[in-house]
Amino acid sequence: MAEQSYFYSHSAFDPGATERVIADALAGCDDGELFLEFRRSESLTFDDGKLKSAASNTSQGFGLRAVCGEATGYAHASELSIDALERASQAVSAVKSGHSGTLGAPPPGTNRILYSAKTPLDDLSFDDKVALLEAIDKYARDRDDAVRQVSVSLGGEWQIVEIIRPDGSSITDRRPLVRFSVSIVAADGSRLETGSHSRGGRAGYSNFLSEENWTASVNEALRQAKTNLRSVPAPAGEMDVVLGPGWPGILLHEAVGHGLEGDFNRKKTSAFAGLLGERVASPEVTVVDDGTIDERRGSLIIDDEGTPTSNTTLIEDGILKGFMQDRTNARLMNVAPTGNGRRQSFAHQPMPRMTNTYMLGGDKEPEEIIGSVKNGIYAVAFGGGSVDITSGKFVFSCTEAYKVEDGKVGVPLKGATLIGNGPDALTRVSMIGNDMALDSGMGTCGKNGQSVPVGVGQPTLRIDQVTVGGTAA
Repeated sequence: MAEQSYFYSHSAFDPGATERVIADALAGCDDGELFLEFRRSESLTFDDGKLKSAASNTSQGFGLRAVCGEATGYAHASELSIDALERASQAVSAVKSGHSGTLGAPPPGTNRILYSAKTPLDDLSFDDKVALLEAIDKYARDRDDAVRQVSVSLGGEWQIVEIIRPDGSSITDRRPLVRFSVSIVAADGSRLETGSHSRGGRAGYSNFLSEENWTASVNEALRQAKTNLRSVPAPAGEMDVVLGPGWPGILLHEAVGHGLEGDFNRKKTSAFAGLLGERVASPEVTVVDDGTIDERRGSLIIDDEGTPTSNTTLIEDGILKGFMQDRTNARLMNVAPTGNGRRQSFAHQPMPRMTNTYMLGGDKEPEEIIGSVKNGIYAVAFGGGSVDITSGKFVFSCTEAYKVEDGKVGVPLKGATLIGNGPDALTRVSMIGNDMALDSGMGTCGKNGQSVPVGVGQPTLRIDQVTVGGTAA
């Protein structure tokens, strides 16, 4: 093994017995592995001028998976013992009935380092974390008389995963993850509006909680809240839309990214199914999924099957080039896995998931893009939304948007929603900015009941004739 196993030295697992059980359980299968996980996590919330909640949790367990054809047997337990593993082996072996396969080759190794292997949870003492949240709360309340409510949260985790294959080979990844968020409610008379900002990634707290960074987050949340206090009801109808850089890439993630995951395309339930090699977007559009960016929230050294992550081109110059793949869908589609096999925990099976998904920048100045719009909106931030993967239809609500008239950004808007079809919207991209940016490290993606951290990004974009839902009479 490349390094000493954390789990062999911290559990009742014996190397020889463990490898024997795995080999027996997966004999005759096409693929499979033992996934081991240890996780420490914590969260603190400061609200109403006091520490509202503080929680810490430690969990560990394993998931044993046997893959035969398109069928999967999966068993998991929080008990790290040979007895528990043998019971899991008996459970997953049922999937082998009548099947005789050849076990797939193990994932290639990697020496890449994208983040520190140290836990971020010990960067600050508990008392120091509470004192920091208190200082942030006070700073926010002292900034402006309009502030009525401040909520500050801090969360971190340290996850150790080890994937052991039937041949005894294994690979380990130690993953830090932190997130800081501030939300501010501001008032103008009886009117209340909210603004928020978050930042985080795979690093220690100190990387995100310097005074310069947290004051910037507070100022941004306050700016957004006070901007929304001036907002007027959004108009409705078809109009040109300019999306800001960074976090608005969440629309790309939801409306397009999920449709480019391998399982949806293999099962032909994606709007992109059968379109490989064909034009699906404007010629300037290139979209990638990149799990290899240092310290980003969506980055991983290896995915949850042991495959090194990669920078996968999904759409290049408007042509559909490929999909995000885990090992199972890659094998069934006769392509290579891309390092996108992800799972929420040891209690969940892996599936194709995004890492950091973004559109590459173009050659237009952002001011030029806004200046080209005669009548439309400029959307800077998004909240909730919904997407139908099969049809590509989406609805997204804007948490910060502005009216654009004759090329100038005007009044802020309240209640604007974008309604459309992801594949269709890609063909309506007419201008792409040179200011590509990733989000500040806040994204979490849900799929089939599982949540994983992700990153999104894009440059400023102009999309022609998008349906805007509004609240104006």
